[in-house]
Amino acid sequence: MDEKEKSVLENAATEEENVDSQEKPAEKRVKTSMGLEENVAGLLCYLLGLITGIVFLVLEKDSRFVRFHALQSIFISGTLVVLNIVLTAIPVLGWLLGLFLSLIGFVLWIVLMVKAYQGKWFKLSIFGDMAEKQLDQMKK
Repeated sequence: MDEKEKSVLENAATEEENVDSQEKPAEKRVKTSMGLEENVAGLLCYLLGLITGIVFLVLEKDSRFVRFHALQSIFISGTLVVLNIVLTAIPVLGWLLGLFLSLIGFVLWIVLMVKAYQGKWFKLSIFGDMAEKQLDQMKK
């Protein structure tokens, strides 16, 4: 190896060391009053629908993000439960609509959990507005 090749290799090694030694900025992790990260608590609000929505709404005192997702979870799952009960009372057509509604509810459940875990304020048109209004009233 000649001097030129040695200097190129040394420069490459030095650049690699510089890249490795640079600290990557830590993501901002916000904790809730329950000690969970906000995104995890937001996801958990949807996990069991009404149950976890109510639990997180009652227990969380500080995080507006978590309380929003808890309220949205309560409103959505409550509506889906009522609609499924009503549709079950209607023979055949109601049962088919109930199956379709359950499929839509399942997809929505997954989407909402993923969006909450990503830390996004994913607001559904009617239910998100209701949740925000309720949050504003609770704050007063």
